[in-house]
Amino acid sequence: MTQMNLGNALQRLGERESGTDKLNEAVAAYRETLKEITRDRAPLQWAMTQMNLGNALQTLGERESGTGKLNEAVAAYREALKEYARDRVPLEWARTTGNQGVALMRLAERQKNAQTAATALRQIDAAREVMRAGGHAPDAAYYESRLLEARALVDGLKTSARKPK
Repeated sequence: MTQMNLGNALQRLGERESGTDKLNEAVAAYRETLKEITRDRAPLQWAMTQMNLGNALQTLGERESGTGKLNEAVAAYREALKEYARDRVPLEWARTTGNQGVALMRLAERQKNAQTAATALRQIDAAREVMRAGGHAPDAAYYESRLLEARALVDGLKTSARKPK
């Protein structure tokens, strides 16, 4: 838990800075955490760590060029969703699904991939719906704004695909 808390603190610091050093340190702390908090020992804490790892990787991926960190973020969210089932922990499922959708949206932007953008749109919309239904207005509002962004991306990629070359 100390490693997890260290990761959380480093991630918050990294979000406030323009560089990537603290975020890289947060990623390392979360990976250390996963050596002890395993899926077998503590499945929900493991999923939370995977989610936090995904968040740190996503922030790194948004700051860096390329797609490596964004792909790693998507994979970490996928791992978290193995325990964060919608029927078991709907709000955590929604946050993880929505954050994965945002990471996929960033990937779709960089890769100009309409299929990935459409997947991102569906995931962000599902997260928004669950948050709204659960009465979590701030989270619902966050995903609503990302949903607008995802719709614009999908529309833009469709338009560019239709243009003659």
